[in-house]
Order: sequence, then structure tokens, then C-alpha cells
Amino acid sequence: MKSSDKIKVGISIGDLNGIGSEIVLKTFEDVRMMELCTPVVFASARTITFIKKKLNIDIAFQGVDDAAQAIDNKFNVVNVWKENVTVNFGEETEEAGRHAFLSLQAATNALKQGDVDILVTAPINKHNIQSEEFRFPGHTDYLAKELGGESLMFMITDTLKVGLLTDHVAVKDVAAAITPQLIEKKVRIIHKTLQQDFRISQPKIAVLGINPHSGDGGVIGNEDEEIMKPTLEKIRNSGKLIFGPYSADSFFGSGNYKNFDAIIAAYHDQGLIPFKTLSFGSGVNFTAGLSKVRTSPDHGTAYEIAGKNEADHHSFKEALFKGIDIFKSRQEYEELTQNVLKKQGKKI
Repeated sequence: MKSSDKIKVGISIGDLNGIGSEIVLKTFEDVRMMELCTPVVFASARTITFIKKKLNIDIAFQGVDDAAQAIDNKFNVVNVWKENVTVNFGEETEEAGRHAFLSLQAATNALKQGDVDILVTAPINKHNIQSEEFRFPGHTDYLAKELGGESLMFMITDTLKVGLLTDHVAVKDVAAAITPQLIEKKVRIIHKTLQQDFRISQPKIAVLGINPHSGDGGVIGNEDEEIMKPTLEKIRNSGKLIFGPYSADSFFGSGNYKNFDAIIAAYHDQGLIPFKTLSFGSGVNFTAGLSKVRTSPDHGTAYEIAGKNEADHHSFKEALFKGIDIFKSRQEYEELTQNVLKKQGKKI
């Protein structure tokens, strides 16, 4: 891709009975967005026509049969399916789950083929999307299989970035899942993504303890003493600026998170509750560690307001902006590292 080319943003439509289509259409109802990128939505012209009329959203679109046919300065809709689809806003249906997967599958294939540059995913329902072809707890694991790399859920804003040691893991299984190897892998992924995707040359990373008060010296569980602390010490000795484990209950309220470029939480709610409390509506879910860039808004299908034209599209818009920024940062990083290797090769 040349620097002068407009970035093609592939968009999977998510669960049609949720707010995904609404936030996508509202984002590009502002025609100025076409100056920033070329949107390529994976759904069908019939379905998008029905939804935009239902929600009274004024947007023109270009129907295409393949992402490679997408036209700049147009809102492109790839016809992934031809049949009429029943849209029942607010309802969990097998049909909506099946079409959410078809959209995601087509968007991911286009990303792998280079027909789109980045992927922004609208929310899915993790239950009704399950099938023989999709047996994953969410987007992250599916994309890790399809795109290659070591994926990590990374929740981001301009001022707060939270990664997880374990993401969609039951609370009862968290402690057993956290091993020295897992900690080292997750730190490695976050350290690299901060450098290549966020232009931070020497990242400072904080890690939260597994148990209350990081175990209180072994009084409340021994995982922090026996697993977390020695592993973090080993990582520090390798030269990375890694700190902790910190007691999670006071870490965010005290403002200590502001002293770090990223925070790694032990499990889902430990990291996402404070993240969403501090940034709900402006946060973005970025899948770090993949060979391609994927982002999504920080919320779900919101069935309770679907079809009512009440959905706030700002988190989706932020996901779009962040995806484009990360794509550009990664391009710059690759160019810089390639230039360094060329210079080293000449010296040799």
C-alpha cells in the first residue's frame, strides 16, 4: 500500500438484531468520514436498505460483489448473502447468529487477501453465533486462528490501556490458568504492541495481582508469591520496565494507572470493570499480537435499545480511528526496522 492510498476499512456487521448496523450507518452518515478511509461493509444491499429505512438514517451506498471492487469516496456494501434476512431487533435468533458469522468470515478473508487493510468488527452475540464453523468464545480467538499470531485482548483509549492475562475464562479457573509461561507471553505481546503500534520506545507496564492485596504475602492465596513475583522479576532482569504485582482494589482509584503505558490485569472483570468505568463510550477493543489490525467498540449488541435509533456510535467511531492510527504506526515501525537492518547489513 502506498502512503497516498486511502485505507480500506473492512467492517463486519455483527448481530443484525443488535445495534451493530445502526452504529456503522450512523458513523458514515457523516460524509466527511469518506475523506479518512474507504469503508467496506460485509452484509448485503437488501439488508442494509431495510435497516437504514427502518432507522431513518440518510446514507447512500454502493453495492459490490467483492471487496476488491470497493470504490473510494463511497460507502461500499459487499453482498455476502443474496437472500432476504429477517431482522428482529432486540431478539436473539439463530438466523442473526448465522449471518453474523458469514459477515465476519467474509471480512476476515478479505483482510487475509489484502482487499481491505484493517478490520473493525461490530458486536456479535457469543451464544447464537456458535456453530460447526465457529466454536470460539469470541472474535479474539477466531481471529487468532485465522490471521496467525499470539492474540491478546487490549482495551485502549489515549490515556488508558489494559490487557488481560486471561480473558473469557471462568473465575473458578483463573488461578490455575496463570502460569509463568503465560505471564511472559502476555508481557511480550504488550511490550511489542506498545512499541510497534503505539510508538512507545521503552514501555512501562504494570501488572495487577491475582488475589486480593496480591495475596498479602501468601495469607490470601500463594499464586502471587510463587508464580507472579518471581516471573516479573525474571522479566525485569531481561531489561523490560515491568512493575508489580499491584493490589487491584486501589490501583485505579488512586490514579496509579496514570504512571504506566499499559496495565495487565489477571482476569476479565479485574481489568474491564475499571476500564469501562473510566472510559465507557470512548474505549476500544484492540486485538494485539495479530498479523493484521483489528479493533471493535467496547460494548455488546445492546438488544434492549436495538431498532430504537438510540445507540451511541462514538465507541465504534473511536475503534475506526484507532484502527487507522495503529495501521499507520505499524507501517512506520516496519519501515524503520527494515531501514535499521539494511544499514546493519551494509556494515557487515
